[in-house]
Amino acid sequence: MFKKFFNKSIESAKSQKAQIFVPITGKVVPIEEVPDPIFSEKMMGEGAAVIPSEGKVVAPVNGEIIQVAPTKHAIGILSEDGSEILIHIGLETVALDGEGFTVHVNVGDKISVGQALMDFDLEVIKTKASNIISPIVITNSKDTNRTYKQTDATEGKAGETAIFHVS
Repeated sequence: MFKKFFNKSIESAKSQKAQIFVPITGKVVPIEEVPDPIFSEKMMGEGAAVIPSEGKVVAPVNGEIIQVAPTKHAIGILSEDGSEILIHIGLETVALDGEGFTVHVNVGDKISVGQALMDFDLEVIKTKASNIISPIVITNSKDTNRTYKQTDATEGKAGETAIFHVS
């Protein structure tokens, strides 16, 4: 009896899909709408983007911080399933040299979904960057045997709304 129960539990766990959640509250748009060919033509990998409505970034997955840009405008994460996720705040924000960004994590930190990673001043980004649209890219999407399917979400709540199902 227990063997049947546990085998069904294992089968169920194997068939479940992993999820990547929205790291920033705002309007969710396809990566193709990002006005930068590096992102829109998926040169860096599969992804989506968020037009932020607030300046908080949370962990979209459980995993580990593998990169924090010296200019604080981007964070790289290695998820528990091996997906490498880049969260890039705005476009041309590297030129701000950290102005308007406060990072709460360091390389090597273990993170969980919804954990605060960074705050950014949305008004600074709106006035000093070329665009506030913020790409979320799976940088190793072409190198894995996983499939990333964007959900139908058009509005996302940070750490709560799934933007990708991973299988």
